Amino acid sequence: MDARRTEGTRKPPPRAEKLNSEYLAAIDALHVDSPLIIGGKSMGGRVASMIADELFDADRITGLLCVGYPFHPIGKPDKLRTEHLKLLRTPTLICQGTRDQFGSQDEVRDYGLSPAIQMSWFEDGDHDLKPRKRVSGFTHSDHIASMGTVVSSWVEGLIG
Repeated sequence: MDARRTEGTRKPPPRAEKLNSEYLAAIDALHVDSPLIIGGKSMGGRVASMIADELFDADRITGLLCVGYPFHPIGKPDKLRTEHLKLLRTPTLICQGTRDQFGSQDEVRDYGLSPAIQMSWFEDGDHDLKPRKRVSGFTHSDHIASMGTVVSSWVEGLIG
């Protein structure tokens, strides 16, 4: 995303593993002393999840929040990106649409994710949590508001 802003080009993103150092540098630049929760949307959440335990063990973060986690590439449910999520120790909340093409509710229930991960499902939501209003009766705004409530409650549970 940074390259898109600075160079104005739309290239495919690098492999998620190559972004770990950039994510760590961004956290270092924050100079935060209070409880910090890291995370991101889609690949941002994936990258954050790959460095979370290192930061959690060093008492640098309190939790991890992922929205629309890319559990697998679209159309390739056999190419899971979940190995590190099975042993994750960092308290984690993943907000996911039930029909997300990167990992639907039906798919994710069998992944054997760490007990540190709490899933929050948004009915008929896609990768951006957008539902089909005629199918679900919900709007995107409904899901965003509900996510805010869920996240707020989860954070309160983490930091009291």
